[in-house]
Amino acid sequence: MITLGTYNTLEILRDTSVGLFLGDGEGNDILLPNKYVPENYEIGEELTVFCYLDHSERPVATSLEPDILVNEFQLLKVVEVNEFGAFMDWGLEKHLLVPFREQRDKMQEGHWYVVYCYLDQQSNRLVGSNKIDRFLSNDTLSVKEDDVVDLLVSRKTELGYEVIINNLHKGLVYNNEIFKSISIGDNTKGVIKKIRPDHKIDVSLQPLGEKILEPAANKIYEQLMAHGGFLGLHDKSDPELIKEELQMSKKVFKKGIGTLYKARKIEIKNDGIYAIGS
Repeated sequence: MITLGTYNTLEILRDTSVGLFLGDGEGNDILLPNKYVPENYEIGEELTVFCYLDHSERPVATSLEPDILVNEFQLLKVVEVNEFGAFMDWGLEKHLLVPFREQRDKMQEGHWYVVYCYLDQQSNRLVGSNKIDRFLSNDTLSVKEDDVVDLLVSRKTELGYEVIINNLHKGLVYNNEIFKSISIGDNTKGVIKKIRPDHKIDVSLQPLGEKILEPAANKIYEQLMAHGGFLGLHDKSDPELIKEELQMSKKVFKKGIGTLYKARKIEIKNDGIYAIGS
């Protein structure tokens, strides 16, 4: 079976004037146009290619690597808007269409949006949707508290940033728990902090509890050495200054310098912290 919207490993069946025909062993074949044919190949060997529909709506294979696969979310840029909808650059010759019915807000050329790619069953075409919530569900969860998960930052709200968890669920990182710069479309790791009775998920961008002490201490010490053994920060410093300098909360900073002090790696003075021996 040849699946559109993803990578397929197919056998080279025959060479023609327009390219190679590749097969799946079940009687299905697809064209790999000449411009994507490798310099060296043999009939019978296998190639891994991405399959989709070309400008004439015919199945075609390519060696290009798209920015998004079917049933995935990703941040893409609108390169054209016309009477059919918005067309997104996803790294292939033919752009990905987001029909007007699939736009949460009217999309604008040159702007970036998080979209979901899916195979439309009626037209058999790959299309995108900016109405991402309908492709996420927290009804049945595949994660638990303390799990390390993959995140895609999807939306800014008054409370913080909504994130897509493992390409399946929706979560939230609260503003007062963000200690580094993040943007819509960022792919990052996170930790499931809390699962509420209604299955809403609170997410942390850094390790939880005591797990954060060692990374925090290491980060402070690295910054300390990078600045010649001195940092003008201490336990009385403004929380915003600590956040700006180290991308961590004052609470975490104080625990981190406490760890370093107990390990006799730093001295804490009125003007800041000093590496011992510096």
